[in-house]
Amino acid sequence: MTTTAPHPRLTKTPADKHAAHGPRLPMRILPLTPAIVLLLLFLAGPIAYCVYIAFTDLQLTGQAQESFVGFDNFTRAFGDEAFLNAVWLTLVFTVVSSLIGQNTLGLALAVLMQRASKPVRTLTGGIVVTAWVLPEVVAGFLLYAFFRREGTLNAILDWLHLPSQNWLFTLPILAVSFANVWRGTAFSMLVYSAALNEIPKEITEAAEVDGAGGPRRMWHITLPMIRRSIGTNLMLNTLQTLSVFGLIWVMTRGGPGGRSQTLPLFMYEQAFQNSLIGYGTAVALLLLLVGSLFSLIYLRLLRTEV
Repeated sequence: MTTTAPHPRLTKTPADKHAAHGPRLPMRILPLTPAIVLLLLFLAGPIAYCVYIAFTDLQLTGQAQESFVGFDNFTRAFGDEAFLNAVWLTLVFTVVSSLIGQNTLGLALAVLMQRASKPVRTLTGGIVVTAWVLPEVVAGFLLYAFFRREGTLNAILDWLHLPSQNWLFTLPILAVSFANVWRGTAFSMLVYSAALNEIPKEITEAAEVDGAGGPRRMWHITLPMIRRSIGTNLMLNTLQTLSVFGLIWVMTRGGPGGRSQTLPLFMYEQAFQNSLIGYGTAVALLLLLVGSLFSLIYLRLLRTEV
């Protein structure tokens, strides 16, 4: 049995493929040139300049020219008790309000709305989404009025004959964490509602017929099937929570005594109140590093198969 050799013109070597695609490459990149220029100008450029400033002693006032100080700003940060306190409060704020609060409450609302009637879904969704679309400053004022000494929460507690207190003074980090949960839960609810709608009803009905109760169906069927949505939601919520500034600033300004001062507020205080632009920018880069680490962890988890 003989085989027919391929026609020379039908056989392409790697060199031929490179020669064929080579002239087309500039034409493919040309439409992307404006976007690349804009990214370099408005994203990469400012980031590179911030990296440079973080290694200098640049100040807003009383300085003719900045000088290069190396890693002094970063060394100063890790030796600053106020910075370490801000790191700890940022972690508490992120875990309580995002990883636990928004994520858990958003999933619970999505599950309950799946079983609720249409009027209940419409009313609940409207209320939750309204809190989400409010500007951060407006939400901060509303929650400040709720938690202040003469506010709504204490009025309710007095009506129930329960002890009241100045929540913004005694438990400031928990008060701002609750505020962030109230404002941001809608995003998690919408993400999980979309994910739950993608689960085939045949699977859950078969499990129900086999005798699996609600908790078992949730643990063994629902959660594994929406795992990627959970990871994506956690990543986006974490990055958003790490950058929350206006909500906390309106409610407590980081006080009292720095007990609700997260990294964004600490960075603002050092850069614009103490005029230490170099030091504040170094703190901002450290915050960026924390967000990058969270993103890498979540992306790694998303690549892991169930």
